[in-house]
Amino acid sequence: MNHRAKLLVMMALEFFIWGAWLPLIFGYLPSLGFSPGQQAWILNAFPLAAIAGMFFSNQFCDRNFAAEKFLAFSHFIGGAAMFGLAFTRSFWPFFGLMLIHCLLYVPTISITNSIAFANLKDPQKEFGLVRMGGTIGWILAAWPFTFILVDWRQVQAANAHGFVAWLGAVLGSGLTGEKLKAATAWTYLVAGSASLALAVFSFVLPPTPPKKAGAGAAEKLAWLEALKLLQHPFVLVLWLVTLVDSFVQNCYFNWTGSFLGAAKASGGVGIAGNWIMPVMSVGQIAEISTMLVLGATLARLGWRATMIVGILGQAVRFAVYSCFPQHAWLIIAVQILHGICYAFFFATVYIFAEAYFPKDARASAQGLFNVMILGAGALLANSLCPYLGQQVFAQDGIINFHRLFLVPMTCGLTAALALALFFHPPKLTAPPPAGP
Repeated sequence: MNHRAKLLVMMALEFFIWGAWLPLIFGYLPSLGFSPGQQAWILNAFPLAAIAGMFFSNQFCDRNFAAEKFLAFSHFIGGAAMFGLAFTRSFWPFFGLMLIHCLLYVPTISITNSIAFANLKDPQKEFGLVRMGGTIGWILAAWPFTFILVDWRQVQAANAHGFVAWLGAVLGSGLTGEKLKAATAWTYLVAGSASLALAVFSFVLPPTPPKKAGAGAAEKLAWLEALKLLQHPFVLVLWLVTLVDSFVQNCYFNWTGSFLGAAKASGGVGIAGNWIMPVMSVGQIAEISTMLVLGATLARLGWRATMIVGILGQAVRFAVYSCFPQHAWLIIAVQILHGICYAFFFATVYIFAEAYFPKDARASAQGLFNVMILGAGALLANSLCPYLGQQVFAQDGIINFHRLFLVPMTCGLTAALALALFFHPPKLTAPPPAGP
């Protein structure tokens, strides 16, 4: 297996873990009897870990530790924590295990990016292809649950004859209500297994040694070098726009599962429980083709136009959610925009950081934007979304999805406008320099 194939498998396992447990956790936590405040603490373990990771794990990996060994350690401990979550029903143990997993998992997202960039000959052209493995991993995590989250008593009662009839009965007998929420514990077992698999696989990844501070390093702390680059206006603008788009992206994760599963009579789409994750994975399927053309798109449109297209995709998606919930086929089709939103904005941001940040601090540069993508933006969404969805835009337990989705739509349009007006990076006339 060559280096690029190994990197693709690494990305697949990395995002399989996250994709296995994230989509259904928002409905699972209330079923355990956790209060809205307790749910917010658990959900915010991930963004808090992203912020903490910038100041510890990324610095540690950049300067003191081989990246692939750090990856193995993190996924071994994080995978064990995931297994524990499958059997935990009390708040404090659940929160503790989730925090352990997130503190170890979140930094590995930027670390896998750094391993890929360090071992690719032309990152701007090849990273999209390698990162496509993460998209494949997320898809693979979603579709098996069409068979796991099934009401097998209903299948047995159907008494179907022949494989085709039996398969139809299985796919049409998704769990709903409390049964679906109880079975969601399986997502943590699946995620834990993938984490342990990646821990083992890390030992066959290309060696990525640490880069000590010294020659070419202006500061001892890699994250401090990254932060100092925020003094450049175009970097600061992108950093703040990333916060807004991350908030919008996390509104999607907070609300889409409930929106898809809610009855049509209450303004939802009415999709069976075992099909919620596959429907949400349509965006990742589209992301594969988008990643394939990302390099060519960047070369043709440039940084700013590519990112604006990605942000506008968010606004269009929520506009469709708001205005056409009765058309299930349209709601499913618009999931395609998720792939465009991720590739054209978030993946492009990672490539931009690789091009404009110092060579010896690139893991921390990735972590700088992860603070917004996985940290502050998610923290803001996880804190506001339960309040907005359950109080501001809800009455008698029924969510007004039409008005609710206008909030992220408006935020997306504002972010796109800000990027168009204020983001003007200098042109790169040579290979990526040590800084802007």
